[in-house]
Amino acid sequence: MKESLINLLINTDTFFRNAMEEEENFTIPVLIVLAVGIISAAYGYLIGRLTSQMMSAVTPGIESIILISTILGAIIGTFVFWLIWAGVLYGFSAVFKGEGTFKRTLEFTGYGYLPQIIGSFITLAAAFEYLPEVKVPQISTAGIPTDQLGQVIQNAVSTMMHDPAMVELTQITVLITIVFLLWSANIWIFGIRHARKLSPRDGALCVGIPVIAYILYMIYNLGVS
Repeated sequence: MKESLINLLINTDTFFRNAMEEEENFTIPVLIVLAVGIISAAYGYLIGRLTSQMMSAVTPGIESIILISTILGAIIGTFVFWLIWAGVLYGFSAVFKGEGTFKRTLEFTGYGYLPQIIGSFITLAAAFEYLPEVKVPQISTAGIPTDQLGQVIQNAVSTMMHDPAMVELTQITVLITIVFLLWSANIWIFGIRHARKLSPRDGALCVGIPVIAYILYMIYNLGVS
């Protein structure tokens, strides 16, 4: 890829037009998605530390399991979501009679994750600010029947998630996610247009419909949490 990533952000249409003249190359998209995954894993680690503190009295030694699974889950989950999201865009573009390979769609979708690096850093900074203020409930197994332990844990998790600092962090995280998702969507519109040979209108619809649906889903979850 001869084009710079700066050109991807400021001259997106030209970036993808030139990229179409080259063979598919996943080096940069993989590194972009990996960076997002690593930062997300750091965020998950901070959340996992609170959860492990809460669970340590119930299951001694579970801290390492929780932290490792949280970190690996964040990194693997980011790559899985990249694959799923590329599949969604590829599927929607088929409705508009798009032409082009899934491999190219996957590559260009990966480039669209670039703004997520910035958004993930901001979210991580917010976590450092808010998580120390969260009051972590202490679970005691003394006198609790085994069949009621699950409910006790569920109540403790709910209490922690409804802590004012955690609620505010969640709201900030959703807002940041929406802002940078919209930035990514702008990149994906140009990417899918070129990868699947769509008109500007069809490219905007192909990306806009699932992005808006996902944003509404996040807002809905925020309201019911």
